Amino acid sequence: MSRPPDPYCLRSRLSWRLLSLQAALLVALVVVVIGALCASGFVLVQRDEDRVIEIVQRALTRDAQGGLTLRPTAELKQLHEEAPDLWLLVRDRQGHSLSEGSVPAEFAGIGGALDQISQARLGWQLFEDDPRKPPARLKRIETDAGNVQVITATQGKLTGAKAVFTTSLVLLGIALPGLLLMGTATLIATPMIMRRAFSGLDTTADQARRIDIHQRGARLSVEQIPLEVVPLVAAVNDALARLDQGYARHKRFVADAAHELRTPIAILTTRLESLPSGPDKTRLIEDAARLATLAEQLLDIQRLDRCGLPFAPVDLVCVAQGVAADLAPLAIAAGYELALDAPATPIEALGDAAALERALTNLVQNAIQHGPRHGTIGIRVRKPATIEVTDEGAGIPADQREQIFEPFYRLTPLDRGAGLGLNMVREITLLHGGHVSVLDTASGGSCFRVTLPPIRQS
Repeated sequence: MSRPPDPYCLRSRLSWRLLSLQAALLVALVVVVIGALCASGFVLVQRDEDRVIEIVQRALTRDAQGGLTLRPTAELKQLHEEAPDLWLLVRDRQGHSLSEGSVPAEFAGIGGALDQISQARLGWQLFEDDPRKPPARLKRIETDAGNVQVITATQGKLTGAKAVFTTSLVLLGIALPGLLLMGTATLIATPMIMRRAFSGLDTTADQARRIDIHQRGARLSVEQIPLEVVPLVAAVNDALARLDQGYARHKRFVADAAHELRTPIAILTTRLESLPSGPDKTRLIEDAARLATLAEQLLDIQRLDRCGLPFAPVDLVCVAQGVAADLAPLAIAAGYELALDAPATPIEALGDAAALERALTNLVQNAIQHGPRHGTIGIRVRKPATIEVTDEGAGIPADQREQIFEPFYRLTPLDRGAGLGLNMVREITLLHGGHVSVLDTASGGSCFRVTLPPIRQS
């Protein structure tokens, strides 16, 4: 099975791709400009001011008398053909000189005044002098005739390869600073733009994190998010809608099944009541009561979503008294005593009275069904807003006290319960903002404690 690709940082990937695109566009622009210049026969630099000096350097030598002379090389001959107005002046440190062409008087009189200068460009002040006056290039070079000074005009035809190279350098010298500026701006601006563009996703993510299993109709907001992300959010909303529909169908099935079961269970209970008294009748009535309890618990799953909101004050003492009165006959028939310990004054909490009554009923029925069929089942109400149900059974192992609240969980595989009662207790308690816990009693049994937020006195 192939490993799924790791998540990547969109900001970094986008920044580097933009930089790559900018560099590619820059290179393409330079290539297009150079190609256009070459195709038109025009280059940015038409004359090579160092080519004449390089040809002189390779041709210069000394004659028999030690004077300076130029060998008639092919390069020199070609240079004369390309530049008929060529002039140059060569001097060494011993005072020997060599000239060709018509050397301008301004440069011919320089003499040894610039012997200490390695190289220079000699020209005229713009707009102040005659523009027809030629500039010159001065450079001291090493030749076969020794170290000499060459002064010549800035002329010489540029070769094709050198023209392309020189033009590229000129263009890159102009474009590279722009690329550096654009690259810096891209690296700084891209994360800022991404952060602002996707800021709406933070709100959408918070909405997704707040979606609860009991929350129906929840949808993610598509406001202030990029259009490119809207299809994803819309797909998630469609999935939530399908989940709601499936949950609603499940709820309807459970409710319909529970309603259909109630009638035959009631008929069965009535017929069992008409049987002669005896142990078998008691057992059968208890089994029928468990079936009725299971049907009610299935209905409780549906009723749980309809708890009255906003909650109203509920007297927990009255709730405990009502449950004790309803379940006392069942507890006594199973061999238990049912004891109620509650103060005479009300103890109130905000909640739904019917839901809290169902939770307490499930706790007492759980104690009846899973107890030793003797001893006392106690219901205690105490401040600030706590209800406890205790029994004298074998207790619940500490490592299973969280698992027993999961739906359909049983302590033993042959347990007679359906595994829904305690789960319903926890769900109702959580719905009211409280919590349920399991403790040990002094007699070794279990104590289920439901703690609810009390009503704050102003």
